[in-house]
Order: sequence, then C-alpha cells, then structure tokens
Amino acid sequence: MVGTKIDGVLVSNIVKERVKKAVEELRSQGIQPCLATVLIGDDPASATYVRNKQKACADVGIKTKDHKLERTLTQIELNALIDKLNADIEVHGILVQLPLPQQLDEFETTSRISPLKDVDGLTPHNAGLLSMKKAVLKACTPSGIMELLDHYKIDVNGKNAVIINRSNLLGKPLYHLLLERDATVTTCHSKTKNLKEICRQADIIITGVGDRAKFTLTEDMIKEGAVVIDVATARLNGKLVGDCDFDSIIQKAAFASPVPGGVGPMTIAMLLKNTVTAASMSARFARG
Repeated sequence: MVGTKIDGVLVSNIVKERVKKAVEELRSQGIQPCLATVLIGDDPASATYVRNKQKACADVGIKTKDHKLERTLTQIELNALIDKLNADIEVHGILVQLPLPQQLDEFETTSRISPLKDVDGLTPHNAGLLSMKKAVLKACTPSGIMELLDHYKIDVNGKNAVIINRSNLLGKPLYHLLLERDATVTTCHSKTKNLKEICRQADIIITGVGDRAKFTLTEDMIKEGAVVIDVATARLNGKLVGDCDFDSIIQKAAFASPVPGGVGPMTIAMLLKNTVTAASMSARFARG
C-alpha cells in the first residue's frame, strides 16, 4: 500500500494565508511588518534563497529592506549594520543569510541580533528558551516540520523519532520541539554506529544530510508504516534531490515528504510567521 505524500506547498500556502490576515490586522493598527535581509558576497544559491524570501514577504504584505554587501565585509562592519538594524524601530525581523564568508564568525553574528528580531531563532537567547519550552521565535525549518506533522495529524507522543542531523539550524532545535511533544528522540550524525538498525526502530525519521555521495536513506532502513521527513537538498544527475529515493520510500512509509515540494516551502512560510510574530511583540513592548 502506497503511503501519503506530504505536500509542503499545500501546507505552506495555508500558513501564508494565516500570515496575510495577521499582516492586515497589524496594518489596521498602524504597524507595517518589516524584514531586513542581509546578503554578503555573491554566492548564487544564497542570492536565490534571499530573493525567494523577499518575494514571499511581498506576497503576504511584509515589507523588506534589502542589504547586499561585498564578500570582503569585515566583522566590525557587519556588527555595525546589525546594531543599526536592531535600533531601527521600523525593522521587526533581521535575517542574515548563511553560510557567511570565511572571515566572518557565524556565532558572533547571530548572537549580535536582538532576540526580539531573531526570526531565524538562532540567537543563544532563543535557542536557550527553546530548550526550556519557552521560545516564541523558533528555528524555521524545525517549526515547519512540526507544522507538517500537525497538518497530517501525525501524533508524535510516545513515538520513537530519529533525527539524522545535529546542526544548530535543524537537528538541535528539532530535538527540543519533538521532546516537547513527548516523543522519544534519538539524534544521529556522521559518527553514529549502527545507523541502519537505529532507523529500523524509528516511527518517525527526519533526515538532513544533503550529500548523496555519502548517504542515502533507503527503503531497507525504514520499518513498515514509518513517517519519513526529508529535509536535505543535493544534486544527483543534475536533479534536485533529498536524502531519500522518494519513489521507493513511499511504497513502505505511511507518510513521506518529497524533495522538492516538501519541507523547503515550509521554511519560508515559518520565516513569514516569525516576522509577523516579531512585529506583534514589538507593538506590545511599545505599548508597555
């Protein structure tokens, strides 16, 4: 029996409609939600990501302030820009596109962003709140995955969930979100032994390796009726793919997300949601 394809485009559009209504409500109160984007260098993939985010903002009525900077930018110059954006009352969210050029420090950069404008959920403050179940602004891709699970009524309570990723963007925040919902969570990575056996015990697998030359999640690694969320992006024979061969995985899984069209659209949708949430918080603080 073929499983259900998780449609990230469909669910992201539902989230965007909610965001659009929230933007209209804020505008009626004299608040124009605004996202500042910071792109350093000329990496084509990063430039495409930023353009897509700006277009999505325009679609729901969020204003953007675009900052394109030379690859030779120094940390002092970047810090000064972040400080300026932190102080700008018209800016509610700050997005510094990662990865950064080699001379810039990612931790110093993300730590500099005001937690109230941290729409990526990457500051130490918001990451710490997430581990204590108190975060309001949460990492976009993990919260997008939770939104997909909720839409398809996939209950994680008591389930064995395996995450194949330990990054600050995905694996670590997703661990806390799943744990918050009472899943039993195992985090796997490049040094994990017996990965196939661990995956075979999982009710839910979220994989985000992104290198098909080194790793592929195959049908024999999942149990019958598992839920498989593929977060990875890679190129294989000129095509955009994830960690899974979707056509074979869907024959065994109860639910599976494709690449493209799965988690990707959700990441941008949750960025929009975080921006509107940040705008709402700024309005509350302004009122005291």
